[in-house]
Amino acid sequence: MGRPKRDIRAAAEESTTPPDELAANQSLARVIKAEGNSLYSCSLPDSRTVLVELAARFRSTIWIRRAGYVLVDLTPIKEVKGKVEGEIVNVVREEREWRKKSYWPKEFTKTTHYDEEDSDSNVGKMPPSDSEEED
Repeated sequence: MGRPKRDIRAAAEESTTPPDELAANQSLARVIKAEGNSLYSCSLPDSRTVLVELAARFRSTIWIRRAGYVLVDLTPIKEVKGKVEGEIVNVVREEREWRKKSYWPKEFTKTTHYDEEDSDSNVGKMPPSDSEEED
């Protein structure tokens, strides 16, 4: 039997809204790859790679895509059990909302395809016709 829809909706709703501020042990991270068993390799803003576990409330409700962003709660090093260094406590779904926050790391520059429409890139555009160049 699956989870009640309200649980799924609550988990999705929670991940849409960024927190006002981050706790000292929290950091945004970019997902590098899924390791299996709810474990993910993530890159922190300082380029350090950590192995984190997906919080139980998100399992089977929210999928995490590679190169997506997550909010991780990093366990103090003394408390680390095995190789897992923290837990994914939130999944960034509305990236534009999160980017507006002061804690968004400058190291995580815009690289996603839908953000490129703001730039003057010529990728995917037709070359100018001869008549336009003569004007």
